[in-house]
Amino acid sequence: MTRSHDDNRSTREYQQLDAAHHINAFLDQKALNQEGPRVMAEGKGVYLWDTDGNQYLDGMSGLWCTNIGYGRQDLISAATRQLEQLSYYNTFFHTTHPAVNELSDKLFSLLPGDYSHVIYTNSGSEANEVLIRTVRRYWDVMGKPGKKIFIGRHNGYHGSTVGSASLGGMAFMHEMGDLPIPNVVHIGEPYWFAHGGQLSPAEFGHKCAQELEAKILALGADNVAAFVAEPFQGAGGMIFPPESYWPEIQRICRQYDVLLCADEVIGGFGRTGEWFAHEHFGFQPDTISIAKGLTSGYIPMGGLVLSRRMGEALVERGGVFAHGLTYAGHPVAAAVALANLNALQQEGIVARVKNDTGLYLQTCLREVFDKHPLIGEIQGTGMVAALQFCQDKASRTRFANESDLTWRCRTIGFEEGVIIRSTQGRMIMAPALVISHAEIDELIAKTKLAVDRTAKEIGLL
Repeated sequence: MTRSHDDNRSTREYQQLDAAHHINAFLDQKALNQEGPRVMAEGKGVYLWDTDGNQYLDGMSGLWCTNIGYGRQDLISAATRQLEQLSYYNTFFHTTHPAVNELSDKLFSLLPGDYSHVIYTNSGSEANEVLIRTVRRYWDVMGKPGKKIFIGRHNGYHGSTVGSASLGGMAFMHEMGDLPIPNVVHIGEPYWFAHGGQLSPAEFGHKCAQELEAKILALGADNVAAFVAEPFQGAGGMIFPPESYWPEIQRICRQYDVLLCADEVIGGFGRTGEWFAHEHFGFQPDTISIAKGLTSGYIPMGGLVLSRRMGEALVERGGVFAHGLTYAGHPVAAAVALANLNALQQEGIVARVKNDTGLYLQTCLREVFDKHPLIGEIQGTGMVAALQFCQDKASRTRFANESDLTWRCRTIGFEEGVIIRSTQGRMIMAPALVISHAEIDELIAKTKLAVDRTAKEIGLL
């Protein structure tokens, strides 16, 4: 299916403008300029159309963010009403506004009762940047100013600013900017398929968690502020840790008085079938970084949610917190976020992911790919999943050129009309939470075409 694009400019003209003025994200801009990017022009539900009229089923919900799908009139109307009433005001001058207060009332009604305060930002990267200052300020207030060190994980992702990229463990990002900053260190990732060796998943999960304990003891517990991690690794490959991992991580953090900080920028707002991914994995973080699904990507917004003990300490004992962002709690973003959360709740979308469509997606993926010669492992829950490419499933032997193979599969996916993402040796998907059974069938069928074509090119089919 194609759709015409009514505009005075051609695709090539947009590509030339892009090449002339933009440095786009995580790519070789010179190479992209020669190739020319796809120019996306329209979205509705789970579908996108480019300026040439080609239709794509968006299996990545943008960048894990359009949880409610494209083109929702209720969110558009919420933005319009707020723009007409109060297009902007700040929270610097002893002021606030109704939209941000209504949003926070809704947000904390969805969170477990252990959370009380939020610092709004414009993105997940900013939320994790704010995390660094907020955690250090908390320990100052608590009379433990020596607790400065953050522990992250190799191959974790927490954003693209100096601080958030330091918290993350992406080596290629660290190489471009003398990162990480001081007092940020990393431990191994709980990626059993790649690093588990002869250990069972349960043994490996426990071993990975104990790396945190060893690191805390090596650094000194009085020096360690927080452990920062995604409940499941998103940009690192939708890697789900073994079930033994998070209970041991929580035990260690509590034993050594280290804050447990969950980056839920991807996992939050229904992605796993729970409102927040830490609920799916059964642990209780001290902070929760949020963004993406907060507004379903309709407008930029993020935030750092604080536990009651942190929030009350900062408010009752902290005095002035020298922090602020011009657009934090922006009234239009807050209005859109509120409309988004209301729709996710009132239409039962999160519950449907948990009890119906999420189960359907995960079951169908395993039925289709469990015995595929290119696939060594299938992971996921709710509306998030990963297909692990491997050379030999029994020995978990990965391809030396796995990133090239998954990139090729991703490219074929575009040709077949589906958007899925490649990350190292894994093909990952995270469709909108509103996707139907029929659309899931289409997503999986087109993904299989892409995987099959890739397998044929290397002689596995």
